[in-house]
Amino acid sequence: MARAMNDPTSGEINIPERIPLLPLQDTVIFPMMRLQLTVERDFSLAAVQQALLQDRLIFLVAQREASSADPTAEDLYQVGTICILLHSMPQEHGAVILVQGISRAFITTIWPERTYRMVSVEHLHDVEVGHTVEERALVRNVVERFGAIALSGDTIPQELVYFLQGINDPVVVAFSIAGNLRLSVLEAQSILESTDPARRLLILDDILSREAEVVSMQNRLKSTVDEEIKKHQKEYYLREQLKAIQNELGGSSARSDISEMKEKIVDKQMPEVAEKEALRQLARLERMPQEGPEAESVRNYLDWMIDLPWNTFSDDSIDIGEAREVLDEDHAFLEKIKERILEFLAVHKLQKTTRGSIICFVGPPGVGKTSLGKSIARAMGRNFVRISLGGIHDEADIRGHRRTYIGAMPGRIIYSLKQAGTKNPVFMLDEIDKIGSDFRGGDPYSALLEVLDPEQNNSFTDHYLNVPFDLSNIVFITTANTIERIPPPLLDRMEMIHLAGYTEEEKLDIALRYLVPRQIEKNGLEPAQVAFMPEAIGAIISRYTREAGLRNLERGIGKICRKIAKKVAEGSLAKYVISAGDVEELMGEPPRMFDTELEQDEVGTATGLAWTPAGGEILFVEAIAMEGKPTLHLTGSLGEVMKESADAALSYIRANADRFNIPAERFRATSLHIHVPAGALPKDGPSAGITMATAVLSTLIRKPVRREVAMTGEITLRGKVLPIGGIKEKILGAVRAGIRVIMIPEGNVRDLADIPQQILQKVEIIPVRSVDDVFEKAFVAVPARAEAITAGSDIAAQLQAPEVADRKMEA
Repeated sequence: MARAMNDPTSGEINIPERIPLLPLQDTVIFPMMRLQLTVERDFSLAAVQQALLQDRLIFLVAQREASSADPTAEDLYQVGTICILLHSMPQEHGAVILVQGISRAFITTIWPERTYRMVSVEHLHDVEVGHTVEERALVRNVVERFGAIALSGDTIPQELVYFLQGINDPVVVAFSIAGNLRLSVLEAQSILESTDPARRLLILDDILSREAEVVSMQNRLKSTVDEEIKKHQKEYYLREQLKAIQNELGGSSARSDISEMKEKIVDKQMPEVAEKEALRQLARLERMPQEGPEAESVRNYLDWMIDLPWNTFSDDSIDIGEAREVLDEDHAFLEKIKERILEFLAVHKLQKTTRGSIICFVGPPGVGKTSLGKSIARAMGRNFVRISLGGIHDEADIRGHRRTYIGAMPGRIIYSLKQAGTKNPVFMLDEIDKIGSDFRGGDPYSALLEVLDPEQNNSFTDHYLNVPFDLSNIVFITTANTIERIPPPLLDRMEMIHLAGYTEEEKLDIALRYLVPRQIEKNGLEPAQVAFMPEAIGAIISRYTREAGLRNLERGIGKICRKIAKKVAEGSLAKYVISAGDVEELMGEPPRMFDTELEQDEVGTATGLAWTPAGGEILFVEAIAMEGKPTLHLTGSLGEVMKESADAALSYIRANADRFNIPAERFRATSLHIHVPAGALPKDGPSAGITMATAVLSTLIRKPVRREVAMTGEITLRGKVLPIGGIKEKILGAVRAGIRVIMIPEGNVRDLADIPQQILQKVEIIPVRSVDDVFEKAFVAVPARAEAITAGSDIAAQLQAPEVADRKMEA
C-alpha cells in the first residue's frame, strides 16, 4: 500500500510502505539536487537493483562515521532524502548511478532483507512561517553572498545564480545553494534537518560568510603567485632580449667582467690548488645567469680570492739596535720583557723565517700587553693586525662559514689578512682567555690549535675559501689576563711572558713621560697651558687608583685635563700648574679604598694575599668562636680548594692543641665560623692556608694579629708551608695597600729576583718554612717574657701569659 506525501519542493508523490536504503559516505544529498555516485559495496548494489525493479525510488542517508563498512542503525543519521534513480551503469567493481533528490524524510523503521535493507520513512515538514520581511531579507542576502562567491571562482555555474535571483521561496533557495557548496557532513546535515526556513537560511548565511573569506584568500594567493610568475617570465624575456642585443653588438659587459676577473686571478700567482678552484668557480659564473643570487654568491667568493694577499709580503727590516730604541721609546721599564722580545727578533733575523715560538703576554689589564705587540710590528717593519677574541663562542668565527649558508663569510683570520694586505703581518690575538663556547658551534680553542701550530698552519683551510692558505709567515702574539681558562694543548704551543704590573715609582715616571703629554694633546691643550707636578701624579696614584696597570691613572689625568680645557675654552689664558693640593679640588673626594691595612690589631682577623687577573690584592680572613656544636662554617663564596685549606688549618691546630694550651673540651663545645669579606666575589686556591690558620688560632687563644703583616702560603697537615704562585703580583698588591711585613713560603724566595729593589726596600720579607714560624711573627708582641719567643720555644705557653689576657680584654 502506498502513501501520498506532500513536500513544498516536490509536489505530491506516492511513496511505497518500504523503500530501499542506500547509506552515503561523506555525502549529503538535498531535495532538487542531482548527484552522480559510485556504488561499490554489495548491500548498496543490491539496494540499487531493488529500486530499479520497483519504482526507481531509493532513500539516501549519510553515515555518521564514513569509515564504517557495514553501518548499523546507530551509524546512520535519521534524516535523509528520498531520491529517484535516474540512471545506473554497471562497472567492473560496482556501478555508477545518477540520482535526484525529491523530498526530505526521516526513518521510522529499518527492515533487513537478505542482501540489502528496506526502510519505512515519514515526510519531514517545515514549520508554518509566513513570508516576513526578515525572511525575504535573508533570502536576498544569501543569494547575494552566493553570487559573489560564484563570481570569484569557476566551480559554480552562473546560470544557477541568475535563476536564484528571481526566486523568493526560502526552501528552494536554501537547498539549491547548499547543493552547490563544499560542505562538511555536519554542516550539510544541519541544513537538511532544519525545519525552520529562517533558521536554515541563517546557518547557510554563516557558512557563505566563511566561504567568502576562504575564496578571497585563495584569490589573493593566486594573484600573488600569478604576479610573481609574470615577473619572472618578464625578467627572463628581458634577459634573453639583452643577451641577443649584446650578441649583436659583438660582446657583453658580463663577459668583459669575467675576462677581467680571469686576468686578476692569473696575476695573483695563487698556489696551484687555489688558482684551480678560482678558475673553476669562474667557469660556473660564466655559465649561469648573471642577475641571480647564486651568481652574486660566486662573484663574492671570487672577489675574496682575488683580494687576499696570496703572494704579497712586507720586507723585514729587523735591526736589533733600532728595535731596542723602539721598545724603549714606547715602553718604560719592563726590562726583562723587552730583552726577551729582542731575543725573539734576533732569532727571526738569523733564521730568516717567522716560524718559531708564539709569545703570549700574560698580565693584568692596563700593563701594556697590546702596545707591546704594536711595538714588535714597528720594530720588524710589518703591518699590525689585532683581533679581539673576547666573547667568541663559535668555531665559525675562526674558520668561517661554509658557502652553502646564506650570508656566509670567511673567518676572522682570513678577514684580517685581507685588511692587512700582506701575507706576513704581526697578528695579535687579544684576550685569548675570554673565548667561550656553546651548543650552537664547535669549540673555538680547537680551531686555534691549527692556527697557532707552526707545523700545521702552513695549510690552514677556511670553510668559506675551502682551499689551504699558508699562515706560517705570520708572527702570532697572544694576550691574556690569566691562563687558567686556556686549554693545556693550546698553552703548550705558546711561550708565556708574564707582566706583573708597575710600582708607584714606575707609574710616576710613565705618567710624566707618556700619559700626561698624551692627555694634554687628546684634550686640545698645549704643553704651555698646563703642567703636572710629580706630587700631583703621586696623589692620584696613591689616593685615587689602586691597580696594577695604568688605565685608571690615565683617566684621572684626563679628568683634570678636561677641567683645564673648560677653563681655557672660557677665555682663561693662564698657565695651570697642578700640585698635590689641587688634585682633590679638581677630581673630588677620593674614593674609599677597601684594600688597605686594618686600622688596628684585631683578634681573629688576619691579612692574606690574593692573586686576581687584575693584579695582586690583600685579602682579610675573619674567624670567630662560639659556644655550640663542634662545627666549622665557611662563608664568602669560597671554592673547594679554599675550603679544604680551612679544614687542614683547623686539623693542624686541633692536633697540636696541647702545645697551644687549648683544652680539648674547647673544641667539643665550640663552633667556628670563618668568613672572607667581599662575599659576592668567588675565591679559591690553597695560598690562604696559613692566613686561615693564623685567624683560627688567634680567635681560640684570644691573641691579636699584627695588622701590618700579610701572609701567603699553602699549609699541610704537618704544618709545613708550601710555595705558591703569583708572588710578584701579590707583593706589589701588598705594597699598594700599605703593608710593611710580608710572610712568604721559603720555597718562593727565588721569585724575589723578579721584584724591583725599590719595592723590596719598602717591605720586610719573612720566609717561613712551617706554620710555627708564621705564628711566631704574626701575633702582637707581648712585653717582658713574650719578647723572647723563638721558633723553638713553646709559643702557646707564652701567648697565654697574664699580660696577654689583660691586653686582649682592653682591646
